[in-house]
Amino acid sequence: MSSERYQKVFQMLDRRQPDLTVFMDDVHKAHNLGAIVRTCDAVGVGEIHAWSTLRRLAVPHLVSGGSKPWVHFKRHRTAQDGVDALKARGFTLAAAHLSDRAIPFTEYDFTQPTALVLGSEKHGLSEEVLSQCDVELVVPMQGMVQSLNVSVAAALILFEAQRQKQIAGQYDSRRISDELHEKLLFEGCQAKMARYCRRYNKPYPPIDEDGDIIGGFELSRPLEE
Repeated sequence: MSSERYQKVFQMLDRRQPDLTVFMDDVHKAHNLGAIVRTCDAVGVGEIHAWSTLRRLAVPHLVSGGSKPWVHFKRHRTAQDGVDALKARGFTLAAAHLSDRAIPFTEYDFTQPTALVLGSEKHGLSEEVLSQCDVELVVPMQGMVQSLNVSVAAALILFEAQRQKQIAGQYDSRRISDELHEKLLFEGCQAKMARYCRRYNKPYPPIDEDGDIIGGFELSRPLEE
């Protein structure tokens, strides 16, 4: 890894926003998942949450534009598990949902810890999840159509969140812990070695400013491709 690449990864992690995330309520189409992951990476969201009735959720590499390795995808066993996990961490659950009580998304304060809650492509948000959301957001529309593709709605709302957080200076200094920054930096620079260390329960070795491992590190087994 070149020093330029290392610095890009380093600075990207410095701009991560731990108080902004997404929770997908049974969103399952691959192109939507990939597009949402790509947008999350673009605005500094490093972790997203989902649950689905499908056994496997596929995030295609081509649609996500190479963002997939940089955004941690946390799948929950049930919708309630996801809601409980986010509420326990202090997130306000903001549902993208058209209703009489919904407010325009530009009027919501995204500088507070927020989980943007997105519903499935066909049915939207489930009653179980919607009933536990703290606020509902709508994208004002002037035409005959009253809803957008879920990934398009996510992009509009998340870039508004980025705009507000930039004005508030929330991208100006590191907002994740130094320990997490160091961990993610190693995993980004040394993906194969990180997998090896996790598999065999070994601590991550230190790396230099080019992302190369410092000092001797003996492998008890060969690295997997």
